[in-house]
Amino acid sequence: MPIGCGTIPDTNMSTLPRNIQLDLCTVSAMVRLFCRARHADPAGLCPSCAELTRYAEMRLSKCPFGEAKTTCRECPVHCYRPGEREAMRAVMIFAGPRMLWTHPWLALRHLWLERKGAPPWPPKRSTSHES
Repeated sequence: MPIGCGTIPDTNMSTLPRNIQLDLCTVSAMVRLFCRARHADPAGLCPSCAELTRYAEMRLSKCPFGEAKTTCRECPVHCYRPGEREAMRAVMIFAGPRMLWTHPWLALRHLWLERKGAPPWPPKRSTSHES
């Protein structure tokens, strides 16, 4: 698990590309910030935020761009269902500015990736399995 990532439920992160691991950390941190401020569940994440985190984990683990992935907003493929996309958008609008104070490196990395632009389409096949 990357440093400073916290706890991410049910993730086999070691098999994911490093870029995806860091994106998962960023999304998880944003959802935690949002849930703590909006839902104030003393047990941690409320059920809807926990489900949104699991959904984001599932979508990120299936991202065809791998190491070439930038931010989802810049992606030519929007793989979130409309309801989850709106929920994540609300999380990011709230948590994005606050991430600079709570998780500055993750926030700065996210901003840098947004400036990189969209990944190439179609995604290139990974050659990491070849010797």
